[in-house]
Amino acid sequence: MQQNIVFSEKALELQAIAKEIAEKYVRPHAAKFDKLQEYNHEAARAVADAGLFRTFIPKEYGGHGAGVLALALVAEELAKADSGFGVAFAVNALGSFPIILGGTEEQKKKYLPQIAAGDKFVAFCLSEKFAGSDASGLAVRAFDRGDHWEICGEKKWTTNGGVADIYTVFAVTDPNSKSRRISAFVVEKGTPGFEIKKVEDKMGIRCVPVVETHFDHVKVPKENLIGGRAGMGFKHAMMTLDYARPGVAAQAVGASQGAMDLANVYANRRQQFGVPISKHQMVQQMLANMSMHTEASRQLVYAAAAGIDENGPSPANSKMAAMAKCLAADVAMDVATDAVQVFGGYGYMEDYPIAKFFRDAKILQIYEGTNQIQRLVIARHMIREAAELEHLQAYIPLEIQEKYYEEEAAQA
Repeated sequence: MQQNIVFSEKALELQAIAKEIAEKYVRPHAAKFDKLQEYNHEAARAVADAGLFRTFIPKEYGGHGAGVLALALVAEELAKADSGFGVAFAVNALGSFPIILGGTEEQKKKYLPQIAAGDKFVAFCLSEKFAGSDASGLAVRAFDRGDHWEICGEKKWTTNGGVADIYTVFAVTDPNSKSRRISAFVVEKGTPGFEIKKVEDKMGIRCVPVVETHFDHVKVPKENLIGGRAGMGFKHAMMTLDYARPGVAAQAVGASQGAMDLANVYANRRQQFGVPISKHQMVQQMLANMSMHTEASRQLVYAAAAGIDENGPSPANSKMAAMAKCLAADVAMDVATDAVQVFGGYGYMEDYPIAKFFRDAKILQIYEGTNQIQRLVIARHMIREAAELEHLQAYIPLEIQEKYYEEEAAQA
């Protein structure tokens, strides 16, 4: 499915602002916040003051309404400087999309202007210990108590937990239903019974907290049920992930570009056998592959984002989002690995920034749906699309099909 990639003036303006902030507030402090495992509040404030949190918020709620493609451009620039901070920015979009896509008008008016201004940060609470890729297998419960909802259980791997002020939480409201089992809620920081427990000690993206969120009989007002209807949570979650995956993929593109840029500079400075190592063909091959694959993933990411902006949720756009996330994340890991190789022994040392790019890259293949799950999503779309290709049956001789089934029967 081809998409026309058209960059609006606003999107390019936001990209330029993000690049400036990344070089001034993010890159110079990336190593420090990685080692301390602390959030870069100064950079987040600069992002808010520059209006970048308004990127993905509709205009009627105080945002720029610039769309998913603009979000991808901004996330890419920030991740180029520090993949961890790219996540710290983009997760606010992830947490906001359930409200944007499924919230009531009252919920949008209450929360979105605060998010747009950068006054409130957001987190997305979906995953659990035994429900990661299987979003339908949630165990956290929400009980209807008449005048309020009561949430019980714990969530795992909540990115931005502790920093966030607003949490979009997915819980089981009807365990006997298959299609209407899950509902989504807005839970505010400071609500009695809602606590941040374990803060994870991570391999990468260490500047953004990933935590366990615990719900001990948390009372949630009825008006905080997203969309005002129970049982819509799974739909909201799937729509959110389709919208958010190009943002994750853009983080991966930024991470690829950041690692490749460092490798390129190093290869032209480091000398072996009397010449820069960039003169050696094996290094040139690695650099060329980095460039080709990064650009290929970038164009797929932009196309996926443009498709969502143009047509909204659809099977075709769901497939594109999965392809973009999967390819870009795999490329980010490959590029980071080759970049370490270009740096040689120095690449393995934490004194050099490329080691951090390597550590940060791995999570891209895991969160917001593992790349194995993305391949399942893509394949299932392809199987459904096969009905449109029935005219090709005429080019598959029947005797070949019969021979295949005869061989299968004989082997059995």
